[in-house]
Amino acid sequence: MGIVERKERQRKEVRDSILQSAWQLVNEEGWQNLSIRKIADAIEYSVPVVYDHFENKEAILSEFNHKGFKLLGGQISEAKNSEALPSKQLEAIAYAYWDFAFNNKEYYQVMYGLGMPTCESLERVPELAAFITVIFSTIDELIKLGNKENENAWLKVHSFWSMIHGLVSINLIAPPVAHMGMTVDEMNKMILSDFIKGFLRGLEA
Repeated sequence: MGIVERKERQRKEVRDSILQSAWQLVNEEGWQNLSIRKIADAIEYSVPVVYDHFENKEAILSEFNHKGFKLLGGQISEAKNSEALPSKQLEAIAYAYWDFAFNNKEYYQVMYGLGMPTCESLERVPELAAFITVIFSTIDELIKLGNKENENAWLKVHSFWSMIHGLVSINLIAPPVAHMGMTVDEMNKMILSDFIKGFLRGLEA
């Protein structure tokens, strides 16, 4: 191995170490407490070394943002492919999204740390664009099957995404209190199911 290759490998190892330490800190202390200084202390390097690999903390968060949407995209794609009918596919996507949010809270928080992603986000984060494409293709097919060509597929995508993200956010911030003999999980699944049924009624023939 030549000098250049060795330096590149060492640089990659340091970069990976920075990300691993940052992720560990996030799991232990939360995103709000993450700092370049803490990362440098964790990997036992100076602060300038961290800045040599990442311009600022936001650049590190961007790495996790990309990875989060890549993971989410993979899971909803798998959920969609597990069903044949578009209506069942959209239902599977909703439940996969829900499960991802609560099984990967740290990722979900950084993915939506600044609110709902914008059109500019789609250009900067290809993993986000791929995730949206899975939802769009399913809703678009439902619109065609329901002979509702006047419906705007992109508008429906945003409605679907906004509603399910809203349900997740409410639960992350202030989970509902169990009542009527149901557990919180049972209540959440009932609410999610009710949303999906209502959304599908507006698309199906």
